[in-house]
Amino acid sequence: MTDPRPDAVLHPEGRINQFVIASHYAVRGTIYIEAQKRKASGKEVIFTNIGNPQSLGQKPITFPRQVISLVTCPQLLEHPDVGKLFPEDAIARAKKYLDNLPGGSGAYQDSRGNMYVRQEVADFIARRDGHPANPEHIFLSDGASPAIQRCLNMLIRDQKDGILLPTPQYPLYSASVALLGGVILGYGLQEEQGWSLSIDNLNEVVADAKERGLTVRALVVINPGNPTGQVLSRENMEEIARWAAVNRVVLLADEVYQTNVYGSRPFISFKKVVTEMGDEGKNVELISFHTVSKGVFGECGRRGGYLEATNIHPGALDQLYKVFSIGLSSNVDGQLMMGLMCNPPKPGDASYEQYEQECDAIFQSLKRRAEMISNAFNALPGVSCQNVEGALYAFPRVRLPEAAVKEAEKKDMGPDLFYCLELLHATGICAVPGSGFGQEEGTFHFRTTILPAEEQMPRVIDLFTSFHKDFLQRFGMPSKM
Repeated sequence: MTDPRPDAVLHPEGRINQFVIASHYAVRGTIYIEAQKRKASGKEVIFTNIGNPQSLGQKPITFPRQVISLVTCPQLLEHPDVGKLFPEDAIARAKKYLDNLPGGSGAYQDSRGNMYVRQEVADFIARRDGHPANPEHIFLSDGASPAIQRCLNMLIRDQKDGILLPTPQYPLYSASVALLGGVILGYGLQEEQGWSLSIDNLNEVVADAKERGLTVRALVVINPGNPTGQVLSRENMEEIARWAAVNRVVLLADEVYQTNVYGSRPFISFKKVVTEMGDEGKNVELISFHTVSKGVFGECGRRGGYLEATNIHPGALDQLYKVFSIGLSSNVDGQLMMGLMCNPPKPGDASYEQYEQECDAIFQSLKRRAEMISNAFNALPGVSCQNVEGALYAFPRVRLPEAAVKEAEKKDMGPDLFYCLELLHATGICAVPGSGFGQEEGTFHFRTTILPAEEQMPRVIDLFTSFHKDFLQRFGMPSKM
């Protein structure tokens, strides 16, 4: 193909920041682009590539939408029939927010987020953990992702700084580290042990990094896991926290799926664990992240998130404030949605019963879908899947026939990408190859959400089952089962 602009200032060959070129984000990579082409041609696409609940039919929770409607259009509060259209607690909450929003929801707020909402978040953390939280150490953001990226920006000083990332991991981290010119230091999660984290493995990775002249700056832990769905035990978390303190690395705790726990092991925050370690925990520099995009809210488009800093140097917090200030203010609707998630209706409030019913219905459905998809994958020849204990994803391992691997090589693509493209073309299911998240060499996985509507899940499972069996008929059974 002829180059249309060989003299362009912004040209992909040598005239764009090398770190931009080096970064990759598989969730919206090759498969997603192919899926969009398929959709544009009028064919069905089932987007299971990303945790975007409302795009797959999940209904928004009523109460927070009512409050935000009133805050966005405060004239409604003056309408004589407002009490007939909105419950009294939604009206009261909207007035409270407006009283504490200088200039209303259309005005910039403090770069850390509105103080009233930050206090709501602090109170939520205190209830969750049984320990106080300081709103001055909480920063609101446009979802968890920008908060994570700003922290990485603070940590990565040059191309000799490394960040420990789980393998597999959500590719926001690998893409962001690459974009900022840092070094990705992958530590493997143990699939056969339920995707657990091994301290011995961390020590091996760090020893190798030091031999290469690298400085390890931070350890990322995703709990519950994405894409793996595991929930860490308290014992493992204490090990991790001690290790971070001894090795003088910042612990970045991605806890955005803390509500999405379906098994017997409960979610425990790293803030709680570190606080209850006493003097030992005071040496753990911890930054925790949460969002309104996951859980049962699924408000991805609202872009609401927060970080909480624990045991972080006051001067570093000042610098973080400066970094947030460059972006002026996160969007106010997202801030309010975070406040509403952290401070929901209480027993006796007009909206309490409906709110509880809506949240529980979504959670129980997600729990059933997690079990359905885990069982379905484990019933297929050549497929194994750790049970989905938490989050919104399954990450099954697929043992591919040698003939399929060779066919992928002919097409100059990875075997897992080939499998996912074949799946997309045959069924319309858009899943993400495991190579986009990182996987043990010689193994092949893919990630799919558990988010298709519950009534649609049997059909999705049937589509996948038929495809997989046809795929094995075309290429033969895998050599290792």
